[in-house]
Amino acid sequence: MRVLSIGECMAELAPSDRPGDYRLGFAGDTFNTAWYLARIAPDVEVSYFTAVGTDAISQNMRAFVVASGIDDAHLRAVPDRTVGLYLITLDQGERSFSYWRGQSAARRLADDAGALQAAMDDADLIYFSGITLAILDGAARETLLDCLRKARSAGKRIVFDPNLRPRLWSDPSAMRAAIMQGAAVADVALPSYEDEAQWFGDADPAATAQRYADAGAATVIVKDGAEPVHFRDHGAAGVVPVAPVTAIVDTTAAGDSFNAAILAAFDAQMPLPDAIARAARLAARVVQAKGALVPVTSADLG
Repeated sequence: MRVLSIGECMAELAPSDRPGDYRLGFAGDTFNTAWYLARIAPDVEVSYFTAVGTDAISQNMRAFVVASGIDDAHLRAVPDRTVGLYLITLDQGERSFSYWRGQSAARRLADDAGALQAAMDDADLIYFSGITLAILDGAARETLLDCLRKARSAGKRIVFDPNLRPRLWSDPSAMRAAIMQGAAVADVALPSYEDEAQWFGDADPAATAQRYADAGAATVIVKDGAEPVHFRDHGAAGVVPVAPVTAIVDTTAAGDSFNAAILAAFDAQMPLPDAIARAARLAARVVQAKGALVPVTSADLG
């Protein structure tokens, strides 16, 4: 299986073990999923589509992508731009972020529709998120959605994590409208209930699953932290329990790693409840270490 992940990879400043010190890395929601997928499913061909600058840190990011086993053939270089930066702050394992992304080249990732379509043509599965949509202006967002529609019509599987980030949008109504546009082009939706309840008013995870199914997703998997995972799959509904994690260190990339395990399960043609259980085990491993990218192997799937 060939997987194309689309979005923004940023420079990450994550807390080290010494208070006040930070370590530099590279991460971002859709990149994190690509990185974990390359770790746990070495037989899957993983590519990343984004735009970077031509400066030194952009070149370092490209080198990191390649060293991670991810194909960089679809990374576009945009002169006079650079990569975005974010800093992680932790409070009892829960993270908050501060961002600097005004000059991020990734905001231009959909400027070349031909390059975007060519990248999709090379993939069997295409993965994107609400953050991918949020960093684009209206015209670029429509370009991306149009390319995704065409790819879906051509038989590609489209997977979407809504990943709601209100600070990236002009207002909540704009976010909600764009998220449901993204859902309308997806075969698989991977929402998180806590966010969906807050911004869409869903009464329970089953309501979230139904809303995305109504938008057109044949498969919906609703993450809910330590609570059971609800899913709908071609009309059938189910619930998968999640084992408790007693020592949460950092929840960064919990959902991203979960999503990677789901994508790997698609390649293995695994029953969905089994895939969800494995994904939850991987996410549990990730939240017990600091930073977005935690060393894992397929053994961490259980």
